[in-house]
Amino acid sequence: MKQIIITALLSLVTMAGWAQIKKTVEEKADSLQLFVQAGDSCMQQYNTFEALKYYQQAYNLAKIRNQKQAVDNLDLPLEHLEEFPEEKQEEIIERLKHSAEQSTIVDCMVQMKLADCYYRRGNYRETADLLKLVPEDSLSHDAFRQLCFSYQKQGDTDSYIYWAERLVNHYPMDGEMVAGLTLAFAKNEQPQRGIICGMIYCQRDSTNILVNRALADAWFMNRDFTAAGKLYNRLLEQGDSTFNTLYSAGLCYSQIEDLERAYHYLQLAFLISGMQHYGCAYRLGVVCIDTKRYPEGLGYLDLAKRLMQPDTTIMKAITLSQGEGYYLTEHYQEAVTAWKEHLAYNPTSIATYYNIANAYTYLLKDSNQAETYYRQFLDLARKEEKPTDKLKQMIKSAEDMIKSFDLSKKLSKQKKQ
Repeated sequence: MKQIIITALLSLVTMAGWAQIKKTVEEKADSLQLFVQAGDSCMQQYNTFEALKYYQQAYNLAKIRNQKQAVDNLDLPLEHLEEFPEEKQEEIIERLKHSAEQSTIVDCMVQMKLADCYYRRGNYRETADLLKLVPEDSLSHDAFRQLCFSYQKQGDTDSYIYWAERLVNHYPMDGEMVAGLTLAFAKNEQPQRGIICGMIYCQRDSTNILVNRALADAWFMNRDFTAAGKLYNRLLEQGDSTFNTLYSAGLCYSQIEDLERAYHYLQLAFLISGMQHYGCAYRLGVVCIDTKRYPEGLGYLDLAKRLMQPDTTIMKAITLSQGEGYYLTEHYQEAVTAWKEHLAYNPTSIATYYNIANAYTYLLKDSNQAETYYRQFLDLARKEEKPTDKLKQMIKSAEDMIKSFDLSKKLSKQKKQ
């Protein structure tokens, strides 16, 4: 009798908790499909903004429907509930229902459409969060790729490798993904795994340029320059004369002492770079010196040195901000050092000379350095054709300080005499 009562109570709890939801779902039985169709229509017009709204509503409806089904199908442990007090039984039931709701998988089609919309809008975190919950066998090829690329675009290399491996297991001839996985292994300090991945693919197709590039780079990172060189040669024969292929081929041949071929490929790579790649200029210079092309090599090395110098405009801003930051945090010696570095990039900065001089005068107590910078300040400030009132005050202050230093020197000499 007691068992019958408990069963009846459970039925009442379930019915009371889900009656309204059931009614809502039944009333909107066709709404989910309508929302999906509306979203599809927007996507055909590349209107992801409106499509997102429709897919989200479809997703919410699907979630409610699936949660109800999960609870309806919940196998409650009625025989064990008798062991608990009646006030605990309802709490246990609610927890079991909540757990069933949380573990519910929303309709895969709706979930993938919503994820696709997020992906096209650049929201890669939401894309990954949605797609990682879809069973692998239910993921479409495109959705699987979006899952992988979402992690890659977020810079999560470990997750990218994990899902890319899973995808390649399902689609072993997806050359783009094989190439991406091969390169990801190599960059993640696992070039041997990358080589295995690429070689398995190449057993069936050795003409895929993307895979050959990635495999060549993996051999290179594994420091097997002979194997890498052969693959770069194959790429060049296939017409892949990109900068990376030419540059890497040149580096390989320089490592195995085939300097003439290294010179040839590095020279081509440097030309393709618009003669702007300092690493290529440097390597080419070294090869020229090693092959006794001394004037040419020195020219490339000089060019490499100039290309490696930082951008003057950026360094002006960086060093000026560093000086201000150190000054405001009372690190005065560091502030002066930063301001001096700023003058190396901006030697006509009148205010910087003045700031350094003041720091030496009032904070670091170095009158000799202060006088030097006050004089340099005055040399530039007096050349200004239309000095501002503030600059005039700074000039007068600097002149007064120099007079003060001169007076101190005279008094010091008199005392010594």
